[in-house]
Amino acid sequence: MTPPAIRVLCVDDHRLMREGIVRVVGLQPDMTVVAQASDGEEAVEQFLQHRPDITLMDLQLPRVNGLHAIRAIRHAQPDARIIVLTMYAGDEDIYRALQAGAAGYLLKDTVPEDLVRVIREVHAGQLAIPPDVAATLASRAKQPALTLRELQVLELLATGKRNKEIAADLGISSDTARAHIKSIFVKFNVHDRTAALAEALRRGIIHIG
Repeated sequence: MTPPAIRVLCVDDHRLMREGIVRVVGLQPDMTVVAQASDGEEAVEQFLQHRPDITLMDLQLPRVNGLHAIRAIRHAQPDARIIVLTMYAGDEDIYRALQAGAAGYLLKDTVPEDLVRVIREVHAGQLAIPPDVAATLASRAKQPALTLRELQVLELLATGKRNKEIAADLGISSDTARAHIKSIFVKFNVHDRTAALAEALRRGIIHIG
């Protein structure tokens, strides 16, 4: 007997991207797209309605982002198999997606052959991380981790706030805010706010827009 086709949910806010993925998947004799979604909230709704074998999830989504959607889906169905397909290549993006429960991580410049191979691997219960993504993730382990407070300070820095404003927002003293900023500089090996924000963006620790 022929095994049932792998049922796929495609989540991306760009229609052209979704249609391309649907075409690639639809050409495979052992796969079928059962639903599509254009934002994270719709992704969770479509997942609960169709219970696909594989969910292809973008991270940058309106309303509810991909990370939150992954967590919500995995909360509803802990064995849900989710592959991230994104433009985000930072080590923090990869780490957060895997921590949320993704079983695969692909960049959008992936060739179609790799996409369908990873779908089959994850469907078979494997963790599918391409070598370049694994190398980026490995580099994260060598970096000093930011504390939760430092992450909060960094996010406020990204909005253009000064030390006094950051201190007021977080309910800390200006000296404490300054100390957190200095610690971020040391951990990022930079000497000013612009360089710190550039490094945070490169690594996917923060996103703007």
